[in-house]
Amino acid sequence: MAVSGSIMVGFLVLHMIGNLKIFLGEDDFNHYAHWLRTMGEPAVPYRTVLTILEVVLVVAVVLHMWSAISLARRASAARPVKYQSKKKSHAQGYAVHTMRYGGVIIAVYIVWHLLDLTFFVVNPKGSGATPYDRMVADFDPSRWFITLFYVVAILLVGLHLNHGIWSAFQTLGLRSPRSNKALRALAAGVAGLVTLGFVSVPLSITFGLVS
Repeated sequence: MAVSGSIMVGFLVLHMIGNLKIFLGEDDFNHYAHWLRTMGEPAVPYRTVLTILEVVLVVAVVLHMWSAISLARRASAARPVKYQSKKKSHAQGYAVHTMRYGGVIIAVYIVWHLLDLTFFVVNPKGSGATPYDRMVADFDPSRWFITLFYVVAILLVGLHLNHGIWSAFQTLGLRSPRSNKALRALAAGVAGLVTLGFVSVPLSITFGLVS
C-alpha cells in the first residue's frame, strides 16, 4: 500500500508540473508533450520510456487497490464480531468513507482521463490535434460538465492524498507528539498543492484565462 501509493504521489507531482506548462503558452506545452514521447531517443524507440512509466503506474494503481481490499478483508477476518460500542470519531468515519468511496470515483476518473487525453477516444479534437488544442477543447465552456467532473475527481484525489500521506507517516513510525503537527501540515500541504495545481488548468480554460 505504501510503496504503490508513493509511486502514485510522485507521478501526480510530476504530472501536475507538466500540466502547468500550459500557462507558458501553446508552443511550450506542445514541446513538453513531444518530449514525453521522445525521452531516451535515439537510444530507445519512440515512446518507449513513456510506455514503461505508464505500465509502472498502472501496476501501482492495481497493487494499491488490491492492497486496500486485502487489508479490509484481513481486518474483517481478525474481528468477525462487531464491537458492541461503536465509538468512532467524526473525523475517522469521514476519512474512511472518503478513502473507500472516493477511491471508486477516482478509479472511474482515471479510466475517463485515459480515454480522453491518452487514447483520445472521447476527446472532441481526437488524435489529429495538438496536445494543447485537445486540452483547450476538452474544457471548453460549453463542456462545463466535463470540467465539473474533473474538478470533483481532483478534489477527491486531494482528500485521498491528505489521508494517505498521513497514514503512511503513521505506518512508517514517524509520528510522535513532537512531529505530529508538522507531519499533518506536510500531508495537507502536499495534497493542497497537487489539488490546486491540477484544478487550475481546467478552470482557467473554462473561464477563458487560457484559450
